[in-house]
Amino acid sequence: MVRYSFAVFCAAWLAAPVSAGWKVVLVAGGGDGADGTPAEKAKVIQPFAVDFAADGSALFVEMNGGERLRRIAPDGKIETLAGTGKKGVPGDDGPAEKATFNGMHNLLVHPNGTVYLADTFNNRVRKYDPEAKTVAEFAGTGKAGYSGDGDRAATATFKNTICIGFGPGAKTLYVADIGNYRVRAIDLSTGKVSTVAGNGKKGVPTDGEPAAEQPLLDPRAVAADAKGNIYILERGGHALRVVSPDGKIKTVAGTGKAGKGGDGGPALKAAMNGPKFLWCDTDGSVLIVDTENHQIRRYVPGKEMMELVAGTGKKGADGVGGDALKVELARPHGVIPHPKTGEIWIADSDNNRILKLVKE
Repeated sequence: MVRYSFAVFCAAWLAAPVSAGWKVVLVAGGGDGADGTPAEKAKVIQPFAVDFAADGSALFVEMNGGERLRRIAPDGKIETLAGTGKKGVPGDDGPAEKATFNGMHNLLVHPNGTVYLADTFNNRVRKYDPEAKTVAEFAGTGKAGYSGDGDRAATATFKNTICIGFGPGAKTLYVADIGNYRVRAIDLSTGKVSTVAGNGKKGVPTDGEPAAEQPLLDPRAVAADAKGNIYILERGGHALRVVSPDGKIKTVAGTGKAGKGGDGGPALKAAMNGPKFLWCDTDGSVLIVDTENHQIRRYVPGKEMMELVAGTGKKGADGVGGDALKVELARPHGVIPHPKTGEIWIADSDNNRILKLVKE
């Protein structure tokens, strides 16, 4: 998802291969510290995604074993904003520290400050109010199902709300409704739900056909670029697909089979293995978390190429402080470019840490 409030910065620099001169820096998760300690010395549990607030802080969600929304303040110290640390059904409209979650997979910070949370196994999208410090319902009743298109999001049903993404101007919230094999859209001005991709059946979509009439294998992540293209990453499909503004779908990256390699060449010949997250950068390229290959990659539209951003492909923890292509990752689940610096932040989930790539 592009930060639309941020002007395009040095497009030629962003378009350059990331492999040239990027250093890996530890941001959070290097120790056993509790809230109030420097993030790099704090204990972090399975971070799955990161986003940034207007005050310069970084927010992230912890998945299995964490079940919390946490914050790295501008002074570098860590704190918990929401969640008891235990799995549970929602504790909406009360103090955020008493709310419970079940498998949060990602988050988004709206320009107005509201934080949207993909509370996956509660089949909901919820929102955190940073002023009131409360968690409230937003989309989904909590009951797994498929209903509510054309009606209010709060009364609709979803099945594993695994990922959320903003459309241009943050006017629309897209939901990867993985259990229903669909991607759905919520109009943030009316609160109404619609389906933009997937017909509820499991299968490979046919290029050039209306997205809402085609099957999907398992839409694991969704993101939109500034032009209104909606990118869908399929975990078991090992592919990246795009729904153009005219509503037609096509596959743009991945062979459809689990594999590794193909960087520097045609994206449709580049293999992925269980990719689980993506983010549209300001230059129109798409950052991909190739989770089971333990790498971060980039799809470049126009060139229709795949590039390697970070990771050796070997699961491990070595290489912090060195070159991005020589770092070992362990089943990462999140990636995001910083809206002001262009640094690329990575939720290195199974290493229980957050890293960033800094241009040297």
